[in-house]
Amino acid sequence: MISSIQRYINEVNNENALDQNGIEEIRIKYLGKKGILNELFEQFKTIPNSEKKETGVYLNELKTAVQNKLLILKESIGSDELNLASDKDLTQPVDFNLNGARHPLSIVRNQIVQIFQGIGYSISEGPEIEDDWHNFSALNFPQDHPARDMQDTFFIEKNPDIALRTHTSSVQVRIMEKTPPPIRTISPGRVFRNEAISARAHCIFHQVEGLYIDKNVSFAELKQTLLYFAREMFGEHTQIRLRPSYFPFTEPSAEMDISCNICGGSGCNICKHTGWVEILGCGMVDPNVLENCGIDSKQYSGFAFGMGIERITMLKYQIKDLRLFFENDIRFLQQFETFI
Repeated sequence: MISSIQRYINEVNNENALDQNGIEEIRIKYLGKKGILNELFEQFKTIPNSEKKETGVYLNELKTAVQNKLLILKESIGSDELNLASDKDLTQPVDFNLNGARHPLSIVRNQIVQIFQGIGYSISEGPEIEDDWHNFSALNFPQDHPARDMQDTFFIEKNPDIALRTHTSSVQVRIMEKTPPPIRTISPGRVFRNEAISARAHCIFHQVEGLYIDKNVSFAELKQTLLYFAREMFGEHTQIRLRPSYFPFTEPSAEMDISCNICGGSGCNICKHTGWVEILGCGMVDPNVLENCGIDSKQYSGFAFGMGIERITMLKYQIKDLRLFFENDIRFLQQFETFI
């Protein structure tokens, strides 16, 4: 095995590359998952213990030789590129005033806020680190509710429970505790849930939740409010439908779908050929939640709704991978609204 390693060391010293692609090929050849070094380390596990010390020295020497060779090649190609740059006309004018671009989540968040401000909703904000009362108990979550488990919540402390908020409903609790009805507010903000990161899910995301509390508030008002929002956001021909659902803090509860704005409701991959796409949850505020916040549920009623900004942004701009929002890729961000 030692003789093989010595042969590879000699080969490394004779390697050469003309460009970055050539350097990458050398790196993969020796350091890739199926590269020479990985194969040698697998063989290393099977040799007698008496030979491992000496063989390990040669393996490290080979690894160092590869790393040094890659550095030398990168430096040589870098200097060549610098020489090529010197052939360019340096007297040509350069535009240093490049316009920036707003993040797509900021664009959509601002649009949502403007739509609801236009019909009298105020903006409310609260802390991202919350206690159990504001994040769970006041919202009618039972003590054994799955959302309280570690797999759904990032807990900072236990007994008493302190956690990163899992929804902006906690802001609504704070508003109801401090503000006498009528209340009409939306709560945009960042929330956290202990989920695996994928093209469709992330452990950090953004929500806008709305709350309306007054005398004689009806489900019909909720439906008309959401229909108005959907048409302002996605176009005047957008249709909505409400499906029965369950949330601890609303009763009755519903999930709202909009007619797919990609295919016009005829069916496509985005809507899974149903013609409908889910965008938010909603319902009438549970009387227990009102009482928990010091509001007389016999005198007042209300509705609440919540939507994910990422979800709406993906629909609006036909973005298929949620992770793009968090990677800060300039090529992706420059596609959106610019500002000076």
